[in-house]
Amino acid sequence: MKLSLVQQQIIWGNKTQNLATFAQEAHALYGNTDIVVLPEMFSTGFCVSRPELAETPDGETMKEVKRWASEGNFAVVGSFMATDGKKFYNRAFFCQPNGTISFADKHHLFIGDEQKYFTSGKNILDVTFRNVKFRVLVCFDVRFPVWSRNMNGNDYDVLIYVANWPQDRIETWDILLKARAIENQAYVCGVNVVGKDNYNIYHCGHSTLLDTRGRTTITFTENELATKTGEIDIEKQNQIRKRLPFGAVNDQFSISK
Repeated sequence: MKLSLVQQQIIWGNKTQNLATFAQEAHALYGNTDIVVLPEMFSTGFCVSRPELAETPDGETMKEVKRWASEGNFAVVGSFMATDGKKFYNRAFFCQPNGTISFADKHHLFIGDEQKYFTSGKNILDVTFRNVKFRVLVCFDVRFPVWSRNMNGNDYDVLIYVANWPQDRIETWDILLKARAIENQAYVCGVNVVGKDNYNIYHCGHSTLLDTRGRTTITFTENELATKTGEIDIEKQNQIRKRLPFGAVNDQFSISK
């Protein structure tokens, strides 16, 4: 299976330009990949203090995502600013080519404006696509290993994080992604952005695809604007899990949401 990571600059609050940017990247992948992974809140940037940009699941952003998935015959993964008319959410999505879309809202809201304006989600986004099991989480969620935990050792094959992660803590991002891959015996895909936002926070990318042992399959140079595709070998991962069945001795616990 092929995964394509789209690392781009997001223009703050400019939905039209952002959708055009990611449409160009998506179109170039038509027929050439299985999964396209976009950054967190790719159509707006991390504009959590501008709820007027929020959309319903049948709004402009998700209509575009559904079109890309259908025309390209791939799944599209990311998050967008969502609303139900009363509350606002950082909503992760997994859109399949047949138009089926699964959603879950970001659970761990970041300190400050996101906690002020947004509502925390209570569910985890797990999807099976083309016989591969995926879990999709959002940015700050990567700091919380319990929320990411592959409890039974086979809950998912690939763990995806979509993010707006700042440059001044980028070493933490790199380390946490590796830790999540190793402890869960799973591929981990992390997609971040590049550029300065309206909080005057700079982002330098470091999107990556890691294998079961935390080894790099895809890497980006600092501040690189690009889309890169890598392949995952689930059969090889299953062989490693069978030979080293760490999931069988996981500590069991329940999550209070």
